Order: sequence, then C-alpha cells, then structure tokens
Amino acid sequence: MTPEEAPEILDVAANNVDKTGFFCFMSKKKSEGYQRKLAWLKDRFSEGLRIKMLTLPERGFIEYIPGEHAWRAVHADGYMVIHCLWVVGKSRGMGFSGALLDACIADAKQQGMKGVAMVTSQKVWMASRCVLDKHGFECVQTAPPAFSLMVKKFGKHASPSFAGGWDEKAKSFGQGLSVIRSDQCPYIVDATNTAVAAADKAGVMSQVIELKSRDDLMRLSPSAYGVFGLVFDGRLLSYYYQLEKDLLPLLKGGIS
Repeated sequence: MTPEEAPEILDVAANNVDKTGFFCFMSKKKSEGYQRKLAWLKDRFSEGLRIKMLTLPERGFIEYIPGEHAWRAVHADGYMVIHCLWVVGKSRGMGFSGALLDACIADAKQQGMKGVAMVTSQKVWMASRCVLDKHGFECVQTAPPAFSLMVKKFGKHASPSFAGGWDEKAKSFGQGLSVIRSDQCPYIVDATNTAVAAADKAGVMSQVIELKSRDDLMRLSPSAYGVFGLVFDGRLLSYYYQLEKDLLPLLKGGIS
C-alpha cells in the first residue's frame, strides 16, 4: 500500500467517543447494547484502551489495551492486547486490516511495550489469524475449541499465555444454563437475552453471571474469549452468539 492509498484513521478516545462512536451498533446508539459498551469504554480509556477507526466511506476498526487490563483470558503483562480487528464490506481486501494492525504495533513500540498479542479463532465472532500471520505474529499457544494466541515480540521476552482451567471453571457453574457476560461487546446484550429466552422455552434453569472486572473474567471465564460464554450442565456450549433455533435442540437434548 502506497502512502497515497493509505486510509485515513481516526483515533477514538475519551474526549471524542460520544461524537465518533466506536464502529459497532452505530445505527443503534440508543440501544442497551450500545449504551453499555459506551459506558464500559469510558471506564477503560484511562487504562490505556484505544480504538482506531477507518473514516467513511471505509469501514473497519481495531480496539486494543495494555495486557494488564485486557478483557481476554490471557496473562500478557507488558504486551499490547488486541480485543477486536474488523474490516467489513467493500473495505475488505484493500489492505486496511494491515494498516490498522500497523498503527497498533507502532503505538505499542512507542509506549515501550514487549510486543502485541491477540486471541484469534478459526470459528466465528472473532478474527482469524490470517492477517496476523502476514505481519510476523506467531502462535504461542492454543486453547479449545479453536483459539490461537498470536504474538509479535519486540525482543527476547517471555510469551503471553492463556489463563487455562477452562473445564474446572465451566463445572463450577453447576446444572442448567449459565450465561457469562460482560459489556465489552455491544452484541452481548442480544446474545444474553436470546440464550435466556431459549432456556425458558426448553424448560431449563438459567442464570446470568456478570463480569464486572478483569479479575472476574480471569477467575470465571470458561474460554479464552473471556467476555461471553454459554455453559450448560457444567460444559462450555458456546462462546459466541447463538440463535434460539440453534440453542433449543442443544438445551432440550443435551450436548454430547
């Protein structure tokens, strides 16, 4: 990508987020999901969270934060941890994901960090590792069901690692459906409501567990994704948004 082709990137921070938004749910700013995410962001900016967003007509963004405050189930002190990296629609295939990633890497270097890390998934609701492979990231660890911990080091440092203990954490929630949720993603409100409604239809007891801090996440999350999970009868059912029609058979028949 030449300098002339490089996209214009907007820095979203505490002083402008009310005006700029944060990419997701931009057409639903009055929704509960948007408002909860907005409040969550305002609590995180002072911890070093940053969002860089492509300006219209391009569509994409990256969200990242120092590892000590990351909302992923990883130990990554001294590293910058990317929560989300998305480029969508006609903006895909133009090199914009790489441009956003380069901006994050430059920011981490300027702050004297050890490197940059990101949890990816080969399934859904998270970025795949493809663009990271092209930018010199290496997989240092994997976790079920399909997670990779991708890291780009700036020197000879110890690698970040997953929190682990996934099965024990899932078992701790007991019988029925447990929805483990946070406000890091605005889609989680709908995902939670859908799961609880499905449990009611299936005649299954349900409970919602709120993750209000990184400590809660590291202690309770049954997957590396960290900020959302569905646990049924002590086993991880999903870490992503499930439609009611997909959940009902699992809740009625059990998971194998």
